[in-house]
Amino acid sequence: MNAVLNGPVFADVPVPEFVPGPAGTHITIRGLTKYFAGWPLYENFDLDIPKHKIVSVFGPNGCGKSTLINMIAGLIPIDSGEILFDGKSLKDTKIGYVFQNYREAMFPWMRTIDNIAYPLKLEGKSKAEVDRRMAELVASFDVKFDLNRFPYELSGGQQQTASIMRALAPKPEVLFLDEPFSALDFEMTLFIREKLQEVFMQTGTTMLLVSHDLEEAVYLADQVLLLTKRPTRVAEILPYGDARPRTVDTLSEASFITTKKKSLEIFQREVRR
Repeated sequence: MNAVLNGPVFADVPVPEFVPGPAGTHITIRGLTKYFAGWPLYENFDLDIPKHKIVSVFGPNGCGKSTLINMIAGLIPIDSGEILFDGKSLKDTKIGYVFQNYREAMFPWMRTIDNIAYPLKLEGKSKAEVDRRMAELVASFDVKFDLNRFPYELSGGQQQTASIMRALAPKPEVLFLDEPFSALDFEMTLFIREKLQEVFMQTGTTMLLVSHDLEEAVYLADQVLLLTKRPTRVAEILPYGDARPRTVDTLSEASFITTKKKSLEIFQREVRR
């Protein structure tokens, strides 16, 4: 059958068969295409994101790092393509999202504790279930500040801690983190890094992290996903396998230095193209 569009005749274009990722793949992206103002950002982009791993996304300015995870998370519509989570659609997948701007991520009219519990209440959890999960999170994050205060009464680090607790509250299959440390001071960054590692070691939650800091990207990752300039492709995916928990001593390990150096070389190559 042929389709007629504005006069010319076009043969029907067959839809390519969806090819699943290798064993252990959690998120499968096929043919992802996104245009902005008529220019391609992503075009027929394929990617497999492994299960139970932390993948850091790093690349040149404007390559669409945040846009990529926002499309995967359903926050930005795609023009075409398919994204599956363990073979399921997004609506059948439980996700968590930690935004860069924690000040705008929390509901200012709700107490902090109610912000954190909000996803659980949306799920229809009972008060006992909510209270139990809140107690687990408070213990896990060793919370010392008053969760009965409103978000704007807390420091930036405390607000971001609460944002991460909220994202983790429903026990997501995938956690998205869009530059979660960029607005934090160094002390708070170290604390949040440590807590994310602890959560990951306890739960194995698949995490997708966007970072503008190469050391941070490598330090937290099992894989470093390096992107090209637009139209964006995968430049390279570097594995990084140092044992967790990673500490300040990790920064002087030969494997860390090698992975960071290789990542920087690929980044510089792509910037110069």
